[in-house]
Amino acid sequence: MAGNSDPLTPRAKLAVTAGKAVAAASRAAGRGSGSVIGGRVALKLDPDLLARLAQNLDVVLVSATNGKTTTTRLIAEALRAAGPVVSNALGANMPAGITSALAGGSDAKFGVIEVDEKYLAGVARDTDPKCIALLNLSRDQLDRAAETRMLAENWREGLAGSKAVVVANADDPLVVWAASSSPNVIWVAAGQMWKDDAWSCPSCGGVMQRPGDDWFCGECGFRRPTPSWALSGDHVLDPHGSAWPIHLQLPGRANKANAASSAAVAAVFGVPPQVALERMYQVQAVAGRYDVVQFQGRDLRLLLAKNPAGWLETFSLIDPPPTPVILSVNARSADGTDTSWLWDVDYTRLTGHPICVIGDRKLDLAVRLEVADQQFQVCEDLDQAIQLCPPGRIEVIANYTAFQDLRRRVGN
Repeated sequence: MAGNSDPLTPRAKLAVTAGKAVAAASRAAGRGSGSVIGGRVALKLDPDLLARLAQNLDVVLVSATNGKTTTTRLIAEALRAAGPVVSNALGANMPAGITSALAGGSDAKFGVIEVDEKYLAGVARDTDPKCIALLNLSRDQLDRAAETRMLAENWREGLAGSKAVVVANADDPLVVWAASSSPNVIWVAAGQMWKDDAWSCPSCGGVMQRPGDDWFCGECGFRRPTPSWALSGDHVLDPHGSAWPIHLQLPGRANKANAASSAAVAAVFGVPPQVALERMYQVQAVAGRYDVVQFQGRDLRLLLAKNPAGWLETFSLIDPPPTPVILSVNARSADGTDTSWLWDVDYTRLTGHPICVIGDRKLDLAVRLEVADQQFQVCEDLDQAIQLCPPGRIEVIANYTAFQDLRRRVGN
């Protein structure tokens, strides 16, 4: 039931008002969107506020290591065919940011919410979602997230017995194991490029067998479920076997996979695939990702890659050599302070590209590129890197805070 048929308590209203005031003050002081600090204040005043704000919404939660911000945006566009949507579109995906986003959507019918992997179980408890989309799990921020199987276990326990329809990637064994505790799962064959976190069976620890696109554990019989939705080239196959063309302005195979999962979610709410996929075409960029910007007389395409799986997908969509590439890596708290993941990325895929390296941890990256036998130049900053790049459009790949630094520098 949408709208304000069940008004917020006076305490909840005070919490929302105070949160918005703090957020506005933070924005005015130039400290970002203010959504996180605003949400923190609001939850201090009313710890049950997230549950209260969600109670009149049909909620979709989206969680994954990679692709959750983009998929959240695609689902939100699709569901607008069926009613107003409130969403944390800028990726503030922990409880404070989610609370802030929902506080701004009093007339919404749907809440489409990106959730950090570690907070999924708690946010699902608070928001009573109708649908949960689980896309992938891979190594990320090793200093804070420990290992992927522990996250999968956290999901599995947190979602056991959930009433939500779980839309899950059948090609990722960790996601399948996590989702299998739920009574109502829709499996999507969305693909999995990065397989290095799923060679051992999450159920028994045995060695996974991977013939072709299939997978199974030879020891306990845990195996890939039969999908009812699938990504097939440039089409989404629905449960009836109909093929619907994917037309996206976003590049790459990973975004087609995100669109396939999003179409399956939209169908849960009665939005047909054709309508959902047509609406997804509207999305040109997501929080600056994939944007082409003009800076210092050059076209720069800004690409975000935060972990080995993300870098692998990103390498697959850049223009071919000799397109110049600028790489920027930081290791601040929002990125994870451990840069050992750089050794898991196959940088030989950049052979033939002129490479410039910037960012707080440019020397860590330089050592890694040296070992991968790549030609590169270490630069002080973006401006110097652009001057050293040969003509043509430049692909700029950065991890999380490095990406935010770049956007500020280019005025995006």
